[in-house]
Amino acid sequence: ESAIRGLAQGGLRVSSIEDVTPLPHNGCRPPKKRRV
Repeated sequence: ESAIRGLAQGGLRVSSIEDVTPLPHNGCRPPKKRRV
């Protein structure tokens, strides 16, 4: 929470963080293309 408070005081909206949260960070990688 302290990190969020610091960002909030810096002028960054907390709502923007909530919008980015659902995006996986390299969570689901697309299938590798088969080498022919």
